[in-house]
Amino acid sequence: MTRLRVAVAGASGRMGRMLIEAVEASDDCALSGTLDIGRDIRAGLAGAQVLIDFTRPEGTMAHLAACRELGVKAVIGTTGFSQEHKAQIEAHARALAVMWSPNMSVGVNVMLRLLDTAARALAEGYDVEIVEAHHRHKVDAPSGTALKMGEVVANALGRKLADCAVYGREGHTGERDAKTIGFATVRGGDIVGDHTVMFCGTGERIEIAHKSSSRATYAQGALRAARFLADKPHGLFDMNDVLGLA
Repeated sequence: MTRLRVAVAGASGRMGRMLIEAVEASDDCALSGTLDIGRDIRAGLAGAQVLIDFTRPEGTMAHLAACRELGVKAVIGTTGFSQEHKAQIEAHARALAVMWSPNMSVGVNVMLRLLDTAARALAEGYDVEIVEAHHRHKVDAPSGTALKMGEVVANALGRKLADCAVYGREGHTGERDAKTIGFATVRGGDIVGDHTVMFCGTGERIEIAHKSSSRATYAQGALRAARFLADKPHGLFDMNDVLGLA
């Protein structure tokens, strides 16, 4: 059986090591190479059909440029991109297949669909608050997943997240604006990733939550995305496409 040749970026990191283990344990994928700080990007991509990248924005953008030159498809789980970075990703996707998602977990992506349904049903009389928690080493806040959840809720309510998000409260803030979506961030220990979206009404509160106990779920989702891209010549995709939820 022909195996899908997969390269992994950030090979020395926690997620990189988990991805390598997942590829090596798979019966239909093979590790073709690795990328890391100080290593030649082209050498790491040599022979690869798909790159899986959970690194940092600057590194991912350099990797994507090389993927475009070499015709390597890309699965991106990196978060913290600027608007300029996002525009560059979209431009690269016109020439190669890119699957980009802030969270590769199947459960999280099902939760996003649930949030869309809940937000439409609870559009009036409910305040929306998003609480996320991650390990002490995470460098961006709120998490890309929390922001994606906020975008889903905002879109369902006919709003733009940039116009209604509140990322911090301190001192005399005044009464809560009913049109806002609040975010709270926790960083500590080895928390893999917890996300809770609260719809707070009068007399009741609905909570939709997802808690990760292992990065293995992200690795398996990334492999699923790599398999999805195998026959795609170009285009920008997300986990909804991979899971058939689009």
